Amino acid sequence: MADTGLWNIARDQPDLSAVVDPDGRDLGYGELAAFADRYGRGLQKLGLQAGDCLVVMLPNTIELVALYFAAMECGLYIVPINWHLTGPEVAYIVEDSDAKAFVAHERFAEAAGIAAASLDDERRFAVGSIDGFRPLAELEDDRGRPENRTQGAPMVYTSGTTGKPKGVKRPLTGANPDDVPLGASGFFAMFRIQPFDNHVHICGSPLYHTAVLNFVGISIQLGHKVVLMDRFDAEEMLRLIELHRVTHSHMVPTQFTRFLALPEDVRAKYDVSSLRAMIHGAAPCPNEVKRAMLDWWGPVIIEYYAATEGGGATIFADEWLKKPGSVGRAWTYSVIKILDEAGNEVPSNQTGLVYMQMGGSSFAYHKSEEKTRESRVGDLFTVGDIGYLDDDGYLFLLDRQSDMIISGGVNVYPAEIEGELVMHPAIADVAVFGIPDDQWGEAIKAVIQPASGVAVSDELTEEIRTFAAARLAKYKLPKVVEYMDELPRDDNGKLYKRKLRDASWAGREKAI
Repeated sequence: MADTGLWNIARDQPDLSAVVDPDGRDLGYGELAAFADRYGRGLQKLGLQAGDCLVVMLPNTIELVALYFAAMECGLYIVPINWHLTGPEVAYIVEDSDAKAFVAHERFAEAAGIAAASLDDERRFAVGSIDGFRPLAELEDDRGRPENRTQGAPMVYTSGTTGKPKGVKRPLTGANPDDVPLGASGFFAMFRIQPFDNHVHICGSPLYHTAVLNFVGISIQLGHKVVLMDRFDAEEMLRLIELHRVTHSHMVPTQFTRFLALPEDVRAKYDVSSLRAMIHGAAPCPNEVKRAMLDWWGPVIIEYYAATEGGGATIFADEWLKKPGSVGRAWTYSVIKILDEAGNEVPSNQTGLVYMQMGGSSFAYHKSEEKTRESRVGDLFTVGDIGYLDDDGYLFLLDRQSDMIISGGVNVYPAEIEGELVMHPAIADVAVFGIPDDQWGEAIKAVIQPASGVAVSDELTEEIRTFAAARLAKYKLPKVVEYMDELPRDDNGKLYKRKLRDASWAGREKAI
């Protein structure tokens, strides 16, 4: 078999397609490697050394992919910014990461201008035009490969659902960047995805997400063509799947619901027979949604559970049909345990906090020893998810500890309620959370985004309540129902529930 790794493939098969950007620009492996080398050499000319941070605020473009690989061969930490953040929020990450260079797209000029104020003009670069920023082309240095090449790493900032976001920082390995890390090839092998083999990956989510960035990076390292979308559009993705004979992707359940919302004749227009591994995670997937996708795409849908900090578990379609609702069993090199509040392991089928340990991997929250310490019990870490392991070792998730509602002393899991309500045909999206209640401690509130063309009315609310009552126990039924034109989600489907919930808790302490 041919050698894997960007630079090895660039040497052996320079014309092999590596990346297709949203405008249809197709870059071969030789061109992509050369771009990465020029950016890497330019960053070193600026004075960046192994262990320094490069911050990027870019949409899904070839430039972002090339900068990622430049960081990977120069021993840098690359910090991808969520471009939905405000200028001050981005500025916090730039300063907290001790960024030595910042690259932004003109689309985000206002926030980038605020964020980069702490950096000298010579360390700010723009794709397009931003006042006070140098054109990205000026970063390029064409004198060959960077010097002292050594493996870099991403440092992705957590979403900051509680307090300021923190960068998840792993020790640099000192490995040769020409070699594909065993963990990367092993990760894809878990999903039965092998190097080369005519694989094509499509990316319809923003590259500032850990998993999205990892899937694109590993795909290229293993000789797979990557098709980038500027933003997710269900029909456009179907068109690209057919056009490029896409074999695999990383998705979230919100994208599944958008596929299923397409009219039947639109769905039938496109050939999706090339699909082999459509992998999803990041959020709970309602059982009915997953069954509908399996009926359409067949047994190519694979679910996994992991976090920026590590993972995890995987479940294939045949297993899921026997264990509906499970996110799978632990990876061969991972450990999953359920612990109580005292840090003791609980028996099978008993609920507690989900703790994990991923091989010999370790991490720390950048500049936050306290948060690192609080997330750990020995070598295990938690991101605050609640769940249980059944007798066969399959993991079932209930919700995030921070989202759990305690009403009248009873634990209520919003994810379960959301998974049922979203199946109502008049509901496009829904968020459920607890609000203060003098009698019960917390009451359940549902904020609903109506489906297109649905008019909000008292009759609709009553219809939804009746629908919910047939599927949920009485104590799980929302006491308050409100409507919004659109719920606050990012482009990868992550719901910013805090934006909805915090106003209700202003000046009061939440029950958990």
